[in-house]
Parts: sequence; structure tokens; C-alpha cells
Amino acid sequence: MRFLVYDRLLGIGDDYWIEDDRGNRVFLVDGKALRVRDTWELKDTQGRVLVDIHQKMFALRDTMVIQRAGEPLATIRRRRLSLLRNHYRVSLADGTELDVSGKILDREFAIEYDGELLAVISRRWITLRDTYGIDVVRDDADPALLVALAVCVIHLAEKERED
Repeated sequence: MRFLVYDRLLGIGDDYWIEDDRGNRVFLVDGKALRVRDTWELKDTQGRVLVDIHQKMFALRDTMVIQRAGEPLATIRRRRLSLLRNHYRVSLADGTELDVSGKILDREFAIEYDGELLAVISRRWITLRDTYGIDVVRDDADPALLVALAVCVIHLAEKERED
């Protein structure tokens, strides 16, 4: 499965569609304006909220939280400092941990579980406009969760670039 995330997604308070590789709308990212923290809802094409994404208010490092039906699903934190790479730890509610690492300059990230590739977030294969591609490698993966992780990682990486 391949999804396209347009770079303007990072704007808070705006709504943006995430499309599949055939141009069909798959997910709506509903940005919530006038909030104390960065907040989005990921919705399906019928408008049902699949996950809530928000920045954790009180944390030593930038932290994003993903919830499904009001219950915690995942927490994303920056793991280590590196000049040319970003490293994030994703702690799932069931105790599973995912690793997200990427090249800052290339804007390319890999989501892995125990060394196995789940998805790749990349700008490299997109050339027409500023767009991230999310290539989901595993058929049994949760696409909404991986797209939400991509939204978080893109947001955190862009925030770090600004600082």
C-alpha cells in the first residue's frame, strides 16, 4: 500500500486528504486550530475518527500521543540526538515498541518492529510537488496507525528543523 501525504499537512487548523497511489482519497487529516497543543484527527472517507493525534503537553522531549476511541494507542518520543539522523521510539499500548529512524537531510524514515521493516516514509520518489510517500510494506499492518505515525514523525522532524 502506498499513500501520499502533501507537505501542507503540517499546517494546524487545516484539513488535508491523504491519497492512495491511484489518487483516491483514503484518510482526512483534520487539523484542530486554536488549541494549546498541536492536534489532529485522522478520519476515514465517511468522516469517522480513526485516531486522535496530539502533542503531549508536559514532557522533557517533544512527544506525540495517538489515541483510538479515547484509549492510548501509541506514544512517539525522540530517542537519541544525532546530527544527521532522527531516531524516535514508538511505545504501543500493548507494550510493543517500534523504532522510527531517518535521515534528516533526505527526509526519509523507516518504521521497524524488532528489525523488520513495516513502512517507509519518503520524499525521494516524489518529484512533482512537496509530498511524502508512505509505503506500507506489511499487508497485515494497521494503515491508520502507520499513517498517524508518519504524521507525527513528519511534524516532529519539521519542528526540529525549525529550532
